[in-house]
Amino acid sequence: MSKQELPVIALANCCSTTLSEPLDAESAVTLAGAFKALGDPVRLRLLSLIAAAGGEEVCVCELTPAFELSQPTISHHLKVLREAGLLTSERRGTWVYYRVIPAALQRLSDVLVPTGLTVTPA
Repeated sequence: MSKQELPVIALANCCSTTLSEPLDAESAVTLAGAFKALGDPVRLRLLSLIAAAGGEEVCVCELTPAFELSQPTISHHLKVLREAGLLTSERRGTWVYYRVIPAALQRLSDVLVPTGLTVTPA
């Protein structure tokens, strides 16, 4: 890992959806953990599948068929996303239901689109 310090961006205020100031150390660590969790293609797809549910919860039993992985492996990836603060979960019997945390996704988005930049479709 490089020891070079990179400039980072932070929230302008509590209600803002764009960033205009450098991140503090604690925020940088939290955001880096979330981005690291999304660095795995399976976890990125899992988050995408859950987010596509439109705010509704999704059972792990509904996610497993989308992958050629075992249910315990899928559960491990979901645990990583949950620990990174991107998902919330609720156990019901033997199944766990997952839902995205919209504020967490917004924080990631805010870092990627800082103040002064215009987002244009690719």
